[in-house]
Amino acid sequence: MNTPIWLKTDVSRETFEKLEAYVALIEKWNPKINLVSKPSLPEVWDRHIWDSAQLFDIDVEGLTWADFGSGGGLPGIVLAIFAKEHRPDMQFHLVESDQRKCAFLRNATREIGLNVKVHAERIELLDPIGANVISARALTDLNGLLEFVERHSAENGIAILPKGETWEKEILQAQENWSFEYEEITSKTNNNAAILKIKEFARV
Repeated sequence: MNTPIWLKTDVSRETFEKLEAYVALIEKWNPKINLVSKPSLPEVWDRHIWDSAQLFDIDVEGLTWADFGSGGGLPGIVLAIFAKEHRPDMQFHLVESDQRKCAFLRNATREIGLNVKVHAERIELLDPIGANVISARALTDLNGLLEFVERHSAENGIAILPKGETWEKEILQAQENWSFEYEEITSKTNNNAAILKIKEFARV
């Protein structure tokens, strides 16, 4: 499996080695619990690692980051790897209801040495985390995500939510139930997709 040259040059050797270790764990566990779709595995760096890593480029404040529906750790584990070098005090809370995937997340956290806490619970039943930053990748629509964000966000917290080509439609639908400010950031891996940075959210 080829690793893109840009990824090797854009990160430190230490961080890159941790990303490689994480990819190796995905390849090892994927036949058992389907962490990523089988067709996407040969493109794991572009489709999953880099797609997740670009969220770390967004300026955020605070030291608590929650990732919902973490699955195999995308983007949560990838972001925690970058944070280990650049923001070592930041703690990540990965929320995933699938017990097998939680076993993988705990294993990856332990082997790579990350500041991560895994919650094997449903998002809506988990005690509020009080996160400064919340992310979720391919979990549900924006309207549904804001329910989770409101429950688990700290005061003045933000959400960073990767969205596909229908992101504008999701914004309009969510605005029927929520008021919020947002900034759309064009995805570096799909020009038709966007990363939504959302703040000051409230029910209407």
